[in-house]
Amino acid sequence: MSQTYQEAIENSNIVSKTDINGIITFVNDEFCKISGFTKEELLGSNHNIVRHPDVPKENFTLLWSTILSKKPYKTTVKNLCKNGQTVYLNTTITPILDENEKIKEFIAIRYDVTQEVELKKDLEQKDKELKLLNKTLEQKVKEQTAKLLELNQTLEQRIEKEVEKNKEKQKLLFWQSRMASLGQMLANIAHQWRQPLTELTLTLYNLKKASKVQKEKSIDLYYKESLKIINNMSKTIDDFSNFFNPNKEKKKFCVKTCIEEALTITKKMLEKQGINISTDIERFSIFGISNELSQVIINLLQNSTDALKDKENEKKIHIKTFIENSNAIIEFSDNAGGIEEQTLDKIFEPYFTTKHQANGTGLGLFMSKMIIEKSLNGKVSAKNYNNGLKLEIKIPLEK
Repeated sequence: MSQTYQEAIENSNIVSKTDINGIITFVNDEFCKISGFTKEELLGSNHNIVRHPDVPKENFTLLWSTILSKKPYKTTVKNLCKNGQTVYLNTTITPILDENEKIKEFIAIRYDVTQEVELKKDLEQKDKELKLLNKTLEQKVKEQTAKLLELNQTLEQRIEKEVEKNKEKQKLLFWQSRMASLGQMLANIAHQWRQPLTELTLTLYNLKKASKVQKEKSIDLYYKESLKIINNMSKTIDDFSNFFNPNKEKKKFCVKTCIEEALTITKKMLEKQGINISTDIERFSIFGISNELSQVIINLLQNSTDALKDKENEKKIHIKTFIENSNAIIEFSDNAGGIEEQTLDKIFEPYFTTKHQANGTGLGLFMSKMIIEKSLNGKVSAKNYNNGLKLEIKIPLEK
Protein backbone atom coordinates (compact mmCIF):
# COMPACT_ATOMS: atom_id res chain seq x y z
CA MET A 1 0.00 0.00 0.00
CA SER A 2 1.46 3.36 -1.04
CA GLN A 3 2.03 6.06 1.58
CA THR A 4 -0.52 8.43 -0.01
CA TYR A 5 -3.20 5.72 -0.21
CA GLN A 6 -2.59 4.73 3.39
CA GLU A 7 -2.85 8.35 4.56
CA ALA A 8 -6.12 8.78 2.66
CA ILE A 9 -7.62 5.76 4.42
CA GLU A 10 -6.39 6.85 7.85
CA ASN A 11 -7.64 10.42 7.40
CA SER A 12 -11.14 9.45 6.27
CA ASN A 13 -11.80 6.37 8.42
CA ILE A 14 -11.35 4.98 11.93
CA VAL A 15 -8.43 2.56 11.66
CA SER A 16 -6.75 0.11 14.03
CA LYS A 17 -4.42 -2.86 13.78
CA THR A 18 -3.96 -5.82 16.10
CA ASP A 19 -1.64 -8.76 16.22
CA ILE A 20 -2.80 -12.35 15.88
CA ASN A 21 -3.93 -12.35 19.55
CA GLY A 22 -6.04 -9.17 19.31
CA ILE A 23 -3.46 -6.87 20.97
CA ILE A 24 -3.62 -3.35 19.54
CA THR A 25 -0.47 -2.39 17.59
CA PHE A 26 -1.73 0.72 15.77
CA VAL A 27 -4.59 3.25 16.02
CA ASN A 28 -5.09 6.44 14.03
CA ASP A 29 -6.22 9.79 15.43
CA GLU A 30 -9.87 9.19 14.45
CA PHE A 31 -9.93 5.99 16.54
CA CYS A 32 -8.64 7.91 19.59
CA LYS A 33 -11.10 10.74 18.95
CA ILE A 34 -14.21 8.57 18.85
CA SER A 35 -13.18 6.13 21.63
CA GLY A 36 -11.93 8.80 24.04
CA PHE A 37 -8.74 6.82 24.80
CA THR A 38 -5.21 8.08 24.13
CA LYS A 39 -2.80 6.17 21.93
CA GLU A 40 -0.75 5.37 25.05
CA GLU A 41 -3.80 3.74 26.64
CA LEU A 42 -4.69 1.77 23.53
CA LEU A 43 -1.36 0.49 22.22
CA GLY A 44 -0.52 -2.83 23.82
CA SER A 45 -4.08 -3.30 25.16
CA ASN A 46 -6.48 -5.99 24.06
CA HIS A 47 -8.99 -4.71 21.49
CA ASN A 48 -11.84 -5.64 23.83
CA ILE A 49 -11.03 -2.41 25.71
CA VAL A 50 -13.82 -0.82 23.60
CA ARG A 51 -16.15 -3.84 23.67
CA HIS A 52 -19.70 -3.03 24.78
CA PRO A 53 -21.00 -5.38 27.53
CA ASP A 54 -24.37 -5.71 25.74
CA VAL A 55 -22.86 -7.46 22.74
CA PRO A 56 -23.41 -11.27 22.91
CA LYS A 57 -20.33 -13.50 23.08
CA GLU A 58 -21.61 -15.42 20.04
CA ASN A 59 -20.82 -12.39 17.89
CA PHE A 60 -17.14 -12.57 18.75
CA THR A 61 -17.05 -16.34 18.21
CA LEU A 62 -18.27 -15.79 14.65
CA LEU A 63 -15.81 -12.89 14.17
CA TRP A 64 -12.74 -14.92 15.18
CA SER A 65 -13.76 -18.00 13.25
CA THR A 66 -14.14 -15.87 10.12
CA ILE A 67 -10.91 -13.86 10.29
CA LEU A 68 -8.80 -16.84 11.42
CA SER A 69 -9.99 -18.59 8.27
CA LYS A 70 -8.33 -15.68 6.40
CA LYS A 71 -11.65 -14.11 5.34
CA PRO A 72 -12.72 -10.49 5.90
CA TYR A 73 -15.49 -9.88 8.44
CA LYS A 74 -18.08 -7.11 7.99
CA THR A 75 -20.61 -5.96 10.60
CA THR A 76 -21.98 -3.00 12.54
CA VAL A 77 -20.25 -3.00 15.93
CA LYS A 78 -21.63 -1.52 19.14
CA ASN A 79 -18.65 -0.04 21.08
CA LEU A 80 -18.31 1.58 24.48
CA CYS A 81 -16.24 4.78 24.72
CA LYS A 82 -14.08 5.73 27.67
CA ASN A 83 -16.72 8.21 28.90
CA GLY A 84 -19.46 5.52 28.85
CA GLN A 85 -21.04 6.72 25.60
CA THR A 86 -22.25 4.14 23.08
CA VAL A 87 -21.22 4.40 19.42
CA TYR A 88 -22.09 2.27 16.38
CA LEU A 89 -19.38 1.65 13.76
CA ASN A 90 -19.67 -0.04 10.38
CA THR A 91 -16.57 -2.25 10.55
CA THR A 92 -14.54 -4.34 8.10
CA ILE A 93 -11.79 -6.51 9.64
CA THR A 94 -9.28 -7.90 7.16
CA PRO A 95 -6.49 -10.44 7.88
CA ILE A 96 -3.04 -9.36 6.59
CA LEU A 97 -0.94 -12.31 5.36
CA ASP A 98 2.84 -12.63 5.13
CA GLU A 99 4.79 -14.12 2.22
CA ASN A 100 4.03 -17.60 3.56
CA GLU A 101 0.27 -16.97 3.50
CA LYS A 102 0.14 -16.94 7.27
CA ILE A 103 -1.82 -14.32 9.23
CA LYS A 104 0.55 -11.59 10.32
CA GLU A 105 -1.94 -9.11 11.77
CA PHE A 106 -5.48 -7.77 11.41
CA ILE A 107 -6.53 -4.34 10.16
CA ALA A 108 -9.95 -2.90 10.98
CA ILE A 109 -11.43 0.02 9.02
CA ARG A 110 -14.59 1.65 10.39
CA TYR A 111 -16.86 4.62 9.91
CA ASP A 112 -19.34 6.12 12.38
CA VAL A 113 -23.05 5.27 11.84
CA THR A 114 -24.26 6.14 15.36
CA GLN A 115 -26.66 8.84 14.15
CA GLU A 116 -28.25 6.56 11.55
CA VAL A 117 -28.66 3.69 14.06
CA GLU A 118 -30.15 5.98 16.73
CA LEU A 119 -32.50 7.53 14.15
CA LYS A 120 -33.68 4.06 13.10
CA LYS A 121 -34.26 3.06 16.73
CA ASP A 122 -36.13 6.31 17.39
CA LEU A 123 -38.26 5.77 14.29
CA GLU A 124 -39.09 2.22 15.35
CA GLN A 125 -40.07 3.49 18.81
CA LYS A 126 -42.29 6.18 17.33
CA ASP A 127 -43.86 3.61 15.03
CA LYS A 128 -44.69 1.48 18.09
CA GLU A 129 -46.13 4.55 19.84
CA LEU A 130 -48.27 5.41 16.81
CA LYS A 131 -49.61 1.85 16.61
CA LEU A 132 -50.37 1.92 20.34
CA LEU A 133 -51.99 5.34 20.02
CA ASN A 134 -54.09 4.15 17.10
CA LYS A 135 -55.18 1.10 19.07
CA THR A 136 -55.99 3.33 22.05
CA LEU A 137 -57.99 5.70 19.83
CA GLU A 138 -59.95 2.79 18.34
CA GLN A 139 -60.74 1.54 21.83
CA LYS A 140 -61.80 5.01 22.95
CA VAL A 141 -64.05 5.39 19.90
CA LYS A 142 -65.69 2.05 20.71
CA GLU A 143 -66.14 3.03 24.35
CA GLN A 144 -67.53 6.47 23.53
CA THR A 145 -69.82 5.00 20.85
CA ALA A 146 -71.17 2.56 23.43
CA LYS A 147 -71.67 5.45 25.85
CA LEU A 148 -73.50 7.46 23.20
CA LEU A 149 -75.83 4.52 22.52
CA GLU A 150 -76.37 4.05 26.25
CA LEU A 151 -76.98 7.78 26.75
CA ASN A 152 -79.43 7.82 23.86
CA GLN A 153 -81.31 4.87 25.36
CA THR A 154 -81.36 6.61 28.72
CA LEU A 155 -82.58 9.78 27.05
CA GLU A 156 -85.44 7.92 25.39
CA GLN A 157 -86.45 6.36 28.71
CA ARG A 158 -86.42 9.75 30.45
CA ILE A 159 -88.45 11.31 27.64
CA GLU A 160 -91.07 8.58 27.98
CA LYS A 161 -91.38 9.18 31.73
CA GLU A 162 -91.75 12.93 31.27
CA VAL A 163 -94.29 12.85 28.49
CA GLU A 164 -96.53 10.37 30.32
CA LYS A 165 -97.80 13.39 32.26
CA ASN A 166 -98.91 15.14 29.06
CA LYS A 167 -101.23 14.44 26.16
CA GLU A 168 -100.51 11.68 23.64
CA LYS A 169 -99.83 14.24 20.93
CA GLN A 170 -97.19 16.00 23.01
CA LYS A 171 -95.47 12.65 23.64
CA LEU A 172 -95.09 12.16 19.90
CA LEU A 173 -93.77 15.72 19.41
CA PHE A 174 -91.04 15.32 22.02
CA TRP A 175 -89.99 11.95 20.59
CA GLN A 176 -89.76 13.19 17.01
CA SER A 177 -87.87 16.33 18.04
CA ARG A 178 -85.27 14.38 19.99
CA MET A 179 -84.75 12.01 17.07
CA ALA A 180 -84.33 14.97 14.71
CA SER A 181 -81.70 16.48 17.04
CA LEU A 182 -79.86 13.16 17.15
CA GLY A 183 -79.80 13.04 13.35
CA GLN A 184 -78.38 16.57 13.21
CA MET A 185 -75.69 15.67 15.75
CA LEU A 186 -74.61 12.58 13.79
CA ALA A 187 -74.34 14.73 10.65
CA ASN A 188 -72.23 17.25 12.57
CA ILE A 189 -69.92 14.49 13.81
CA ALA A 190 -69.35 13.47 10.18
CA HIS A 191 -68.57 17.10 9.26
CA GLN A 192 -66.18 17.45 12.23
CA TRP A 193 -64.18 14.29 11.37
CA ARG A 194 -63.99 14.46 7.56
CA GLN A 195 -61.23 17.13 7.41
CA PRO A 196 -58.98 15.80 10.25
CA LEU A 197 -59.14 12.29 8.76
CA THR A 198 -57.87 13.70 5.45
CA GLU A 199 -55.13 15.65 7.28
CA LEU A 200 -54.11 12.56 9.27
CA THR A 201 -53.83 10.47 6.09
CA LEU A 202 -51.59 13.09 4.46
CA THR A 203 -49.43 13.53 7.59
CA LEU A 204 -48.85 9.77 7.95
CA TYR A 205 -47.92 9.60 4.24
CA ASN A 206 -45.37 12.41 4.75
CA LEU A 207 -44.06 10.62 7.86
CA LYS A 208 -43.48 7.48 5.78
CA LYS A 209 -41.63 9.47 3.08
CA ALA A 210 -39.46 11.26 5.67
CA SER A 211 -38.55 7.95 7.34
CA LYS A 212 -37.27 6.52 4.06
CA VAL A 213 -34.73 9.35 3.69
CA GLN A 214 -34.08 9.52 7.46
CA LYS A 215 -35.05 13.18 7.92
CA GLU A 216 -35.11 13.28 11.70
CA LYS A 217 -36.62 16.78 12.06
CA SER A 218 -39.38 16.05 9.53
CA ILE A 219 -40.17 12.73 11.21
CA ASP A 220 -40.51 14.43 14.59
CA LEU A 221 -42.66 17.23 13.09
CA TYR A 222 -45.07 14.85 11.34
CA TYR A 223 -45.22 12.63 14.44
CA LYS A 224 -46.28 15.62 16.57
CA GLU A 225 -48.82 16.72 13.92
CA SER A 226 -50.35 13.23 13.95
CA LEU A 227 -50.67 13.33 17.75
CA LYS A 228 -52.34 16.76 17.58
CA ILE A 229 -54.88 15.66 14.95
CA ILE A 230 -55.71 12.47 16.87
CA ASN A 231 -56.14 14.39 20.15
CA ASN A 232 -58.47 16.88 18.42
CA MET A 233 -60.55 14.00 17.03
CA SER A 234 -60.70 12.51 20.52
CA LYS A 235 -61.88 15.87 21.90
CA THR A 236 -64.67 15.92 19.30
CA ILE A 237 -65.96 12.66 20.74
CA ASP A 238 -65.93 14.20 24.23
CA ASP A 239 -67.80 17.31 22.97
CA PHE A 240 -70.64 15.25 21.51
CA SER A 241 -70.72 12.95 24.54
CA ASN A 242 -71.23 15.99 26.78
CA PHE A 243 -74.08 17.18 24.59
CA PHE A 244 -76.01 13.93 25.08
CA ASN A 245 -75.30 13.69 28.82
CA PRO A 246 -78.58 12.54 30.44
CA ASN A 247 -77.99 14.45 33.69
CA LYS A 248 -81.15 16.51 34.14
CA GLU A 249 -80.27 18.16 37.44
CA LYS A 250 -80.91 21.89 37.28
CA LYS A 251 -78.07 24.11 38.39
CA LYS A 252 -76.34 27.36 37.56
CA PHE A 253 -74.39 27.36 34.31
CA CYS A 254 -72.55 29.93 32.18
CA VAL A 255 -74.54 31.07 29.13
CA LYS A 256 -71.36 32.10 27.27
CA THR A 257 -69.87 28.61 27.67
CA CYS A 258 -73.14 27.00 26.56
CA ILE A 259 -73.29 29.10 23.36
CA GLU A 260 -69.62 28.46 22.57
CA GLU A 261 -70.19 24.68 22.90
CA ALA A 262 -73.11 24.89 20.46
CA LEU A 263 -70.93 26.84 18.00
CA THR A 264 -68.16 24.25 18.34
CA ILE A 265 -70.55 21.38 17.58
CA THR A 266 -71.94 23.15 14.46
CA LYS A 267 -68.64 24.70 13.33
CA LYS A 268 -68.11 22.50 10.26
CA MET A 269 -71.73 22.87 9.16
CA LEU A 270 -71.45 26.67 9.31
CA GLU A 271 -68.07 26.74 7.55
CA LYS A 272 -69.37 24.51 4.75
CA GLN A 273 -72.17 27.00 4.04
CA GLY A 274 -69.77 30.00 4.24
CA ILE A 275 -71.68 31.62 7.10
CA ASN A 276 -69.99 34.41 9.05
CA ILE A 277 -70.69 34.13 12.80
CA SER A 278 -70.28 37.24 14.98
CA THR A 279 -70.89 37.38 18.72
CA ASP A 280 -71.21 39.97 21.47
CA ILE A 281 -71.54 37.76 24.53
CA GLU A 282 -71.34 38.82 28.17
CA ARG A 283 -70.35 36.28 30.82
CA PHE A 284 -73.15 35.51 33.31
CA SER A 285 -74.95 32.46 34.68
CA ILE A 286 -78.56 31.29 34.72
CA PHE A 287 -80.37 28.42 36.45
CA GLY A 288 -81.40 25.39 34.44
CA ILE A 289 -79.91 22.61 32.29
CA SER A 290 -77.07 23.71 30.01
CA ASN A 291 -77.55 20.91 27.46
CA GLU A 292 -81.12 22.03 26.82
CA LEU A 293 -80.07 25.61 26.11
CA SER A 294 -77.34 24.21 23.83
CA GLN A 295 -80.05 22.33 21.93
CA VAL A 296 -82.02 25.58 21.52
CA ILE A 297 -78.97 27.41 20.11
CA ILE A 298 -78.17 24.51 17.77
CA ASN A 299 -81.77 24.47 16.51
CA LEU A 300 -81.58 28.21 15.77
CA LEU A 301 -78.23 27.78 14.00
CA GLN A 302 -79.63 24.91 11.93
CA ASN A 303 -82.73 26.92 10.94
CA SER A 304 -80.67 29.96 9.90
CA THR A 305 -78.21 27.75 7.98
CA ASP A 306 -81.07 26.20 6.01
CA ALA A 307 -82.59 29.64 5.34
CA LEU A 308 -79.22 31.07 4.18
CA LYS A 309 -78.30 28.07 2.03
CA ASP A 310 -79.41 29.54 -1.32
CA LYS A 311 -78.65 33.21 -0.55
CA GLU A 312 -76.06 34.89 -2.76
CA ASN A 313 -75.24 37.85 -0.52
CA GLU A 314 -72.88 37.61 2.46
CA LYS A 315 -74.36 35.14 4.94
CA LYS A 316 -74.41 36.41 8.53
CA ILE A 317 -75.54 35.19 11.95
CA HIS A 318 -75.13 37.38 15.04
CA ILE A 319 -75.55 36.30 18.68
CA LYS A 320 -75.70 38.86 21.48
CA THR A 321 -76.28 38.42 25.22
CA PHE A 322 -76.80 40.92 28.03
CA ILE A 323 -78.68 41.45 31.30
CA GLU A 324 -81.75 43.70 31.38
CA ASN A 325 -84.16 44.20 34.31
CA SER A 326 -83.01 41.01 36.12
CA ASN A 327 -83.41 38.98 32.93
CA ALA A 328 -80.79 37.25 30.82
CA ILE A 329 -81.35 38.26 27.18
CA ILE A 330 -80.13 36.22 24.21
CA GLU A 331 -80.61 37.84 20.81
CA PHE A 332 -80.17 35.66 17.74
CA SER A 333 -80.39 37.24 14.28
CA ASP A 334 -79.55 36.42 10.65
CA ASN A 335 -79.86 38.11 7.25
CA ALA A 336 -81.78 35.29 5.52
CA GLY A 337 -84.67 37.55 4.42
CA GLY A 338 -87.03 37.04 7.35
CA ILE A 339 -90.53 35.49 7.44
CA GLU A 340 -93.74 36.65 5.79
CA GLU A 341 -95.65 38.73 8.36
CA GLN A 342 -98.85 36.66 8.02
CA THR A 343 -97.00 33.50 9.09
CA LEU A 344 -94.58 35.02 11.61
CA ASP A 345 -96.78 34.15 14.58
CA LYS A 346 -96.94 30.47 13.50
CA ILE A 347 -93.23 29.63 13.49
CA PHE A 348 -93.34 28.14 17.03
CA GLU A 349 -96.26 25.84 16.25
CA PRO A 350 -95.55 22.10 15.88
CA TYR A 351 -95.04 20.85 12.31
CA PHE A 352 -94.99 24.38 10.89
CA THR A 353 -92.03 24.81 8.52
CA THR A 354 -91.08 27.06 5.62
CA LYS A 355 -88.68 24.39 4.32
CA HIS A 356 -89.40 21.61 1.86
CA GLN A 357 -90.91 18.63 3.65
CA ALA A 358 -87.75 16.56 3.02
CA ASN A 359 -85.54 19.13 4.76
CA GLY A 360 -87.45 19.94 7.93
CA THR A 361 -89.81 18.48 10.55
CA GLY A 362 -91.27 21.73 11.86
CA LEU A 363 -90.36 20.68 15.41
CA GLY A 364 -87.12 22.60 16.03
CA LEU A 365 -88.61 25.96 17.06
CA PHE A 366 -91.52 24.27 18.83
CA MET A 367 -89.11 22.22 20.93
CA SER A 368 -86.95 25.30 21.56
CA LYS A 369 -89.99 27.21 22.80
CA MET A 370 -90.95 24.30 25.08
CA ILE A 371 -87.45 24.21 26.62
CA ILE A 372 -87.32 27.97 27.16
CA GLU A 373 -90.79 28.15 28.72
CA LYS A 374 -91.06 24.87 30.66
CA SER A 375 -87.44 24.25 31.68
CA LEU A 376 -85.93 27.75 31.88
CA ASN A 377 -89.12 29.65 32.85
CA GLY A 378 -88.42 32.11 30.05
CA LYS A 379 -90.05 33.54 26.96
CA VAL A 380 -89.10 33.64 23.28
CA SER A 381 -90.33 36.01 20.56
CA ALA A 382 -89.48 36.61 16.90
CA LYS A 383 -89.62 39.57 14.53
CA ASN A 384 -88.33 40.58 11.12
CA TYR A 385 -85.26 42.80 11.47
CA ASN A 386 -82.66 44.18 9.00
CA ASN A 387 -83.51 41.83 6.12
CA GLY A 388 -83.59 38.85 8.43
CA LEU A 389 -85.16 37.28 11.51
CA LYS A 390 -84.34 38.22 15.09
CA LEU A 391 -85.31 35.96 17.99
CA GLU A 392 -85.19 37.22 21.56
CA ILE A 393 -84.92 34.77 24.44
CA LYS A 394 -85.63 36.22 27.89
CA ILE A 395 -84.77 34.10 30.95
CA PRO A 396 -85.24 35.30 34.56
CA LEU A 397 -82.08 35.29 36.63
CA GLU A 398 -83.86 34.26 39.82
CA LYS A 399 -83.78 30.57 40.76
